[in-house]
Amino acid sequence: MKVADNLIHIKQHISQACQKVNRSPDEVKLIAVTKYVSTERAKEALTAGIVNLGENRDEGLLAKWEELGDKPLWHFIGTLQTRKVKNIIDKVEYIHSLDRISLAEEINKRAGKKIKCLVQVNVSQEESKHGLAPEYVVDFIKDLRPYENISIEGLMTMAPLTDDEEQLRNCFRTLNELRQQIRNFNLDYAPCTELSMGMSNDFEIAIEEGATMIRIGTALVGEAGEEEKR
Repeated sequence: MKVADNLIHIKQHISQACQKVNRSPDEVKLIAVTKYVSTERAKEALTAGIVNLGENRDEGLLAKWEELGDKPLWHFIGTLQTRKVKNIIDKVEYIHSLDRISLAEEINKRAGKKIKCLVQVNVSQEESKHGLAPEYVVDFIKDLRPYENISIEGLMTMAPLTDDEEQLRNCFRTLNELRQQIRNFNLDYAPCTELSMGMSNDFEIAIEEGATMIRIGTALVGEAGEEEKR
């Protein structure tokens, strides 16, 4: 299907989820995750009116940057190796995967301006996932005070791949509660207003639990080879 058609469908679901909990759809940023699709498909997303694109590898982001430049707002959503910070630091609007001091040091050193970061939290504590355990997040964020080029805009998590709605809700609710705890400290370098959570299979539940950013790949832009299917 065309991205524009998928977008209509997803916007309807965003609106319905927001309506359930008395939120405005304007509170939810839709990030099109283009990591598995071509630059042409990413262009189609832009033409459809999507502003935010997400990539999880520096190679993928740089390849699309060659053609798209700064037309989209780029979100780096994958694990970021310290040595690769220099490749993407001047191209991204947000980094969703800050999870260690060594990475903060490199971002701070390489940044020519204040960089919007989200701290990645492994709420489900699955070994296959990156991020901090919830109990370490507050101290980690307090330790980021010296890094003047980093603004902690919020938290990010990846929920378990499950059909268990209550398990998903608990994951998203925990992240929201953690965000509120951090906001209560009133840290000038950590406004922590954003919650990046929810993907193609669970974004409606994430919105109901407070998501302000949802990362949609398959349901919006498809997978590799989607162009050939149309």
